[in-house]
Amino acid sequence: MDNVISVILGGGQGARLYPLTKERSKPAVPLAGKYRIIDIPISNCLNSNLNKIYVLTQFNSASLNRHITRAYKFDNFSRGFIEILAATQTIESMNWYQGTADAVRQNLRFFNQPNIDFVLILSGDQLYRMNYQELIKEHIKTGAEVTVSVIPVERDSAGSFGILKVDEQGHINDFFEKPKDEKIINSLTLSASAFDRRGINARGRSLLASMGIYVFNLDVLNEVLKGSEKSDFGKDIIPDIIKKRRVFTYFFDGYWEDIGTIKSFYEANLSLTSSTPSFDLYNEKAQIYTNPLFLPGSVINECKITKSIISDGCIINNAEIHNSVIGIRSIIGNNVIMRDSIIMGADYYESESNIRTNRYKKMPDMGIGDDSRIIGAIIDKNVHIGEKVTIENVKKIEELNADNYMIRDYIVIIPKGRVIPSHTVI
Repeated sequence: MDNVISVILGGGQGARLYPLTKERSKPAVPLAGKYRIIDIPISNCLNSNLNKIYVLTQFNSASLNRHITRAYKFDNFSRGFIEILAATQTIESMNWYQGTADAVRQNLRFFNQPNIDFVLILSGDQLYRMNYQELIKEHIKTGAEVTVSVIPVERDSAGSFGILKVDEQGHINDFFEKPKDEKIINSLTLSASAFDRRGINARGRSLLASMGIYVFNLDVLNEVLKGSEKSDFGKDIIPDIIKKRRVFTYFFDGYWEDIGTIKSFYEANLSLTSSTPSFDLYNEKAQIYTNPLFLPGSVINECKITKSIISDGCIINNAEIHNSVIGIRSIIGNNVIMRDSIIMGADYYESESNIRTNRYKKMPDMGIGDDSRIIGAIIDKNVHIGEKVTIENVKKIEELNADNYMIRDYIVIIPKGRVIPSHTVI
């Protein structure tokens, strides 16, 4: 579809994913061992034959920019592109992005191109697979000016999403951001037959949640954003325009997970280790693309590995690994026990001279040292963990900030590049 521009929103600070976002933007956080979060919406676009893509970002965008530049290249005749639009000062605005709508507003000049009719707006922190062509076709079929992609959710989830109500034609007539009031939730409840008419089994779900995925007619997007100073689509723009514009829904009932928090990120990654994962990385008809790293195959010696993902370029010796994701270039020593953990690996292999220098300084090699035990943790990239280190939240602490580690939602996180000396117990 040559008349569609896709806009991926990745400009937030990513505070809920901190410390994984300390040195990188949220879309650049590693996912499933070898990918980045940004690869999900970009791959969905490419698999939907949408190849005019902008990524909006403002925090720690260097690694994201580098990843996109290396991973996605179009030939000179495709007219496709992927460009990062970082927040910048202009004559029109001297401010950083104030929210999702404001980010799009500040970049409207890039989207107002000849022969562009629609703007597809996507979130940069979700794990799902969708054919956007079906969404756009539904948008055109209903004669909508704006279409919001929605997913059925249970009543208990109301406080986590923007919840909306539709009529029989799919027109949105009510919208509340994260409602808590029982009367409001009752007014938004749909019957099972409302889902049945669209071929969806309600399975106890009675509410419709916004997925943060929107299709706008380009002229409508211009009018709505230029005529308002409101900063956020979910909180401000959509609730404001449903009474003024033809705002319809697109029902989606596939796997979809917001991975914008440490807990959701952790659980979504580990769910991929299942023999029948809800999100299938092996779907050849809708592949997930990323930067080809040309790494050697992993070397695995005398290990017991169950229900885990092992990425390229790893060296693992005599380890016991269960329900874990092992990222690229991971070095795991002898007699390591690892369960329910995410190891993001490394950006490079240490040279012999670096290793000699580190050992002179009594710094452990990069990777995980012999006889270490890691349970329920996220180990970011380029971490040096010594021998006989134990990382396990035995005391079930929900949140903690320490010099070399943090705990969020009971999950121990070792930030990027940290050094954990031998015999440390966390």
